Amino acid sequence: MRTVRIALSISLLTGALALSGVARADDATPTAGGAPAGGDETTKTFYALGLALAQSLDVFALSEGELNAVIEGLTDSIKKKKLKVEFQEYKNKIRALAKERAQKLVDAEKNAAGTTLDKAASEKGAVKTESGLVYLEMKAGNGPSPKASDKVKVHYHGTLRDGTVFDSSVQRNEPATFPLDGVIPCWTEGVQKMKVGGKAKLTCPSKLAYGERGSPPNIRPGAVLTFEIELLGIEQEDKAAKEKEGEGKTEPKGEAAEPPKGDAKDPGSK
Repeated sequence: MRTVRIALSISLLTGALALSGVARADDATPTAGGAPAGGDETTKTFYALGLALAQSLDVFALSEGELNAVIEGLTDSIKKKKLKVEFQEYKNKIRALAKERAQKLVDAEKNAAGTTLDKAASEKGAVKTESGLVYLEMKAGNGPSPKASDKVKVHYHGTLRDGTVFDSSVQRNEPATFPLDGVIPCWTEGVQKMKVGGKAKLTCPSKLAYGERGSPPNIRPGAVLTFEIELLGIEQEDKAAKEKEGEGKTEPKGEAAEPPKGDAKDPGSK
């Protein structure tokens, strides 16, 4: 029964995170820095289990004292000690606390967003458009500019406001191809300002990116995103092939990364 209860606890924590609709900005896959004590594969697997639990708990932004309480509860349950509270009585309180802590993270993100956008707009050569996008040409292109209906081939590097890289075709060393009217609005607007061969930096307010929902686990709701984009080319549609495969259906050809995807009219949808 206690094993079931532990499994239910893990499930509940994960569910609470999903209900809150947010993950912290640094909630990417942890980077290995050294093997845990013991070093064998079983030990590493249990260490990874700890990482999984930590990701589920991350939304709570635990203080040291709160973390100690969590460890105490986990230890008492595993060691079959007398429990200090009844788990069933606290399920709803866990969910409520997750939502409360998640909202604090969202509010903090929104407060910081204005500073990030103002800083980007103050850069020499930067232009802030009516939509709120901050566009900065880093290298002038000498080719044509794409239309919203075009497919574009690009290299891009996406970062959060703290500089964390959440996605990068540059790091993968593989350009990506996207229908420009099928990505986040920031891209649809900004890339149309570019010419083939050029490079630009787009600083995207959340309303032009993933909005209030974010894109967990890496992008918080309300997050400002920054992209450095190099426009490599505009791909011509093979109309005959398109008609044969089905009217109006287009898909990215390259390994499409998560952040640029989405319905241009509905940030973050997939």
